[in-house]
Amino acid sequence: MWARIIFPLLLTILVLPQLPQARDDFSRQPAGQVILTRHDRSDSDPQQVHISLLGSDHIRVSWTTDDRQAPSIVEYGTESGRYDAKARGVHTSYTYFQYSSGKIHHVKIGPLEPDTTYFYRCGESGPEFSFKTPPSTFPVEFVVVGDLGQTDWTASTLAHVDGQDYDVFLLPGDLSYANGHQPLWDSFGRLVEPSASRRPWMVTQGNHDIEILPNHPKGFVSYNSRWPMPYEESGSTTNLYYSFEVAGTHIIMLGSYTDFDVDSAQYKWLEADLARVDRNKTPWILVLLHAPWYNTNTAHQGEGESMRKSMEELLYKARVDVVFAGHVHAYERFTRVYDNEKDKCGPVYITIGDGGNREGLALEYEEPASPLSLYREPSFGHGRFRILNETHAFWSWHRNNDADAIVADDVWFESLSTSKACWDTVDEKVPSSISKDEL
Repeated sequence: MWARIIFPLLLTILVLPQLPQARDDFSRQPAGQVILTRHDRSDSDPQQVHISLLGSDHIRVSWTTDDRQAPSIVEYGTESGRYDAKARGVHTSYTYFQYSSGKIHHVKIGPLEPDTTYFYRCGESGPEFSFKTPPSTFPVEFVVVGDLGQTDWTASTLAHVDGQDYDVFLLPGDLSYANGHQPLWDSFGRLVEPSASRRPWMVTQGNHDIEILPNHPKGFVSYNSRWPMPYEESGSTTNLYYSFEVAGTHIIMLGSYTDFDVDSAQYKWLEADLARVDRNKTPWILVLLHAPWYNTNTAHQGEGESMRKSMEELLYKARVDVVFAGHVHAYERFTRVYDNEKDKCGPVYITIGDGGNREGLALEYEEPASPLSLYREPSFGHGRFRILNETHAFWSWHRNNDADAIVADDVWFESLSTSKACWDTVDEKVPSSISKDEL
């Protein structure tokens, strides 16, 4: 166990001096071409396979078949080709104007052992897949990517993500960029399957996932049908916001596109969810949402402000460590902030809407730069949040640079759960100076 904790820490420390820095002369990437993947399996074979966490020791396996008679069954085990367990689940489908989805299967499997590789087969036919469950203790590593889409830059991002191991994939909204064109949801599912079938993907919604039209007034039909998350397990009544825990980390996925005022169901749920967190068991709290509360890019200015005014105090008093957002197609990292001022007890805010969307990058920032904004760059890429132990974590942002993922920004974090000064003043605003190298 000590080797698992100490070795990554030593390795990270040794590598830090060699990390390449961002270059001012780097040429910004243009918008990528949309990738349309083909369905090349039989009608009964699974496609668009992806997995998500479901409680402390279960996984939900999701996939689609064209064959509406295909069974919603997953066979699984710890040896390739040998399945000593089987689970049956549920299925759904939906229509959107003239489009009719295939049969969408969701099967809960488990209980499963932590940090263990399982092999599985969907629907009693087709190819074998495998996944690794997250560890039950630190260290644990999260990949964070927003506004993914399905372009050649998306493919580059996913290739860079898969080039280094991790435990859980976090996506703060805007998945397929289908925008109502439903075959793009199918194409997206096939594109991400190699990654999403082998590690849990936990997502929240973005504006491109709403898909409301005058003749189709109900939103999120495609998103909710294809990407159900463990909302009921966290006491939520909707797939649009929920929470879950992984290896000493409490993760909250908020909904930017559902009600969030102080009288809303989401606000009351968030208040209750934060009250239940035991920082002795889960010393880290991460929050993901789509529209950023802090943003110095000229794109989407102020779009998260109403939500910030409603909910920021809840996150501040709970001593949330980090808030990740998407929406703005660029990368930006702020210092610890509360109510537009530097505050050592506030969360670090990170915008990471740079997964590879088809709309291109948000190139312009406000000038002069805000002293709250410590690093900003309009490039495609992904982030990694590696929590080493109860007190320290390491964040790195990896810019897509042709065949390589260049580490352009990095910083150490210290969990607010360990800050006596912050907990002694939990009902007060605590402005302060903050070290550049550790947050």
